[in-house]
Amino acid sequence: MKRTLLLLVLLCATTFSAVADKGMWLPSLISSRIKDMKSKGFKLSAEDIYSINEASLKDAVVLFDGGCTGEIVSEKGLLITNHHCGYDAIQSLSTVEHDYLTNGYWAKSHDEELPCPGLKVHILVRMDEVTDRLAAGESREEIIAKAEAEGVGFRAKVESMYYGNQAYLFIYREFNDVRLVGAPPTTIGKFGADNDNWIWPRHTGDFSIFRIYANENNEPAEFSAQNKPYKPARHFKISTKGVKEGDFTMIYGFPGNTQEYITSDAVKYIAETADPTKIALRTERLDIIGEAQKESVETRIKYAAKQANIANAWKKWQGEVLGINRLGTYGKKVAYETRFRTENPDKAYLLDSLAAAYERNMEGYFNYELYSETLRGIELQQVVNIALSERLNDEQKQAAAAMFYKDFVLDVDRKLAVAMMTEYEAMGTFISPELKALFEAHGGAAKYAEWLYDNTRIGTLESFSIEAALADPMAEFVAAVAPIQARIKPYTYRNFSNIPDIERWFRPYVKALMEWDKERAFFPDANLTLRVAYGKVAGYQYADGEYHLPQTTLEGIMQKDNPEIYDYNIPQSLRDVYASKEYGRWGVELNGKYTVPVCFIATNHTTGGNSGSPVLNNKGELIGVNFDRTWLSTMSDIEFDETLCRNIICDIRYVLFVVDKVGGASWLFEEMGI
Repeated sequence: MKRTLLLLVLLCATTFSAVADKGMWLPSLISSRIKDMKSKGFKLSAEDIYSINEASLKDAVVLFDGGCTGEIVSEKGLLITNHHCGYDAIQSLSTVEHDYLTNGYWAKSHDEELPCPGLKVHILVRMDEVTDRLAAGESREEIIAKAEAEGVGFRAKVESMYYGNQAYLFIYREFNDVRLVGAPPTTIGKFGADNDNWIWPRHTGDFSIFRIYANENNEPAEFSAQNKPYKPARHFKISTKGVKEGDFTMIYGFPGNTQEYITSDAVKYIAETADPTKIALRTERLDIIGEAQKESVETRIKYAAKQANIANAWKKWQGEVLGINRLGTYGKKVAYETRFRTENPDKAYLLDSLAAAYERNMEGYFNYELYSETLRGIELQQVVNIALSERLNDEQKQAAAAMFYKDFVLDVDRKLAVAMMTEYEAMGTFISPELKALFEAHGGAAKYAEWLYDNTRIGTLESFSIEAALADPMAEFVAAVAPIQARIKPYTYRNFSNIPDIERWFRPYVKALMEWDKERAFFPDANLTLRVAYGKVAGYQYADGEYHLPQTTLEGIMQKDNPEIYDYNIPQSLRDVYASKEYGRWGVELNGKYTVPVCFIATNHTTGGNSGSPVLNNKGELIGVNFDRTWLSTMSDIEFDETLCRNIICDIRYVLFVVDKVGGASWLFEEMGI
């Protein structure tokens, strides 16, 4: 029996060894993967991917708006990213009179490109390992200051890899003058919306087009009418030859967050506690916002970006739980840890220490996540915080308040506050005496929330003043919440495992894993730094007897088209093109029909932050724009399984088809080399 159990443990543990398409690799170290990439069909060199001395593919990739990726596709700084990445910028430019979300926007010349205040993109200059510099006593602040002094618009960060076993300096150029060039109507760019989010087959034209501007020296600069289109060191060439199953694919972008090396304790917390709680809370919020959006076009526009942001993680967490359970990730982690203990008895204390640290911090981290999903989402308190700000003068405070009220509806916030205060009262164990007293004085959280919104005098911009905000009942609420914020502050990290009391044990644990498991391909967890991932175009077995092909077409859009449902009500211009079959150069024969390709899937290892990433063929040419994963792939942040995990890509041919046939913006093709 003991021998059988040990064999099962060893078999399960091997699932964490290297798999063909797994990994998010630092581009400066990509030479270690080139042999494997070439064996799968890649035609370029490591120097083509990343070079300090010569222009390389890295110079055409941008970090877009601090949380997405984009790609430069012309010598004039033309930039493609996802529609959902540009959503905030498009929404901020939209009004009831000029609803660019619903109707789209297409500049007909440079003069019509719309400035996007606050939107920034970053282009990597280089990355350097600084582990030894830190060990020698140089501070992160000193390293960053020296790097930023090297050039105009330089911004730098020092990021840890492998839980602090290594550290890298990333130097970027920060561009502040970014302008909207083109965006499809939402029912193309967000076709299917929440119903289709994280789903395959998919038919979403998830792209938008911007342009980077620079000063007369081609340097980053604040917006100016005198600025010129940025001239990049490198831009991506576009291939319209299409893809087929088995073709090599490479993705180059800024993945945001993975947890490849967490232990079974963290997996259990995520699957059984954190994700189910957050899913339930966001369901309540989405129901409230959704009902309000149905009743008012103005509210639909104001809450469009907020609703999308809430819904994205909400559905992702659902898929993550399903994937973890389907793959048996918890059991595999236990088996792997058992093998580690058996073969490294002198280091078993590392797992014991990690388990104890998780136990010590679990209540605190849960309260941090609970607060983030409940009380923090009550928006009206933001104007009190604006009034209290010591960083802003009175004029700036008034301007900030005006920006806040532009996308705020008091009655929607009231309903959210009632629901979320009620949930926090039921589950929060870090509640402050001050907030508890307010709840009790009014007969409970729900009644207090109703009273608060009945008595507030800062519900509109017209009623707002700094003095009014500081004297408002909402200010009392903000003061009552402050002790909760102070108490959860030690737990305010993106991942449970990043709490210092836990992370300090991960550093020696991961080091021990790397020394022990020689067959495993170790790559640093994603942390919004530039990475390369590669794989192939591939369908997959979704369920017993159900195989999903890797390509979708215009036919699928027309099958879903429904004028009575906003998210499926495609523009009439698209219906007209379909009816005429005048697809021009974008028409192809696929699956026995003359059609237009829309999306495809591949086995690239991706996560949040990879939205908008360029997907390249074996020659480094742009073939698509990454925008999502399949629903059961969302657990790839924790465990990647190449038989199941797929990233979803908008075919570049569909992007160009929409630009041409829907947007009438084919003037852009010449600079893209089309």
